[in-house]
Amino acid sequence: MFARILLSLAGSLLLLVVPRGANAQEAAKLGDPAIAHIAVTANTIDADIARLAEGRTTNDDVLAFARVMISTHTAVNEKAAALAKRLGVTPQDNDVSRTLNQGAEEAKKKLSSLQGAAFDAAYLQREVEFHQAVLDALDQTLIPGASNAELKALLQEVRPVVAAHLENAKALQKGGTTAHR
Repeated sequence: MFARILLSLAGSLLLLVVPRGANAQEAAKLGDPAIAHIAVTANTIDADIARLAEGRTTNDDVLAFARVMISTHTAVNEKAAALAKRLGVTPQDNDVSRTLNQGAEEAKKKLSSLQGAAFDAAYLQREVEFHQAVLDALDQTLIPGASNAELKALLQEVRPVVAAHLENAKALQKGGTTAHR
């Protein structure tokens, strides 16, 4: 049941960030301040949910993964904040970022009700779905829609990290360990 709810949330994220038939022209309508805010929101959400995992998991591999999520996504947000400050751009709240935050609150509430292996399984499933949705959004909307070269470069720099997080979460789901990147 919980996995279905998470899948629905991930699907909602994907539909919100990447509308059907979206292309670079449609993505450009978001504008750089909105794209920056979506990226910052996604990073903040994943770091916050990883903090929840850090306090709830008893699995050493899941704990290590959560700590990587915290450090990596926090570092990306620091780079984004420095870039925004240098460019004099204020990230702009928008419907997508508000919906992402709403979904994150629901995910935290659901995850908080779980313990042990059930928590770990639900957390990892959420990480797989979330990172896949973010990767799709980067490829289909955020990178093509960014008009500022430095913002686009930052999003392109982050893309392989998101892909690695996705693969690491999948490996943990299968009972393996991760490269902790």
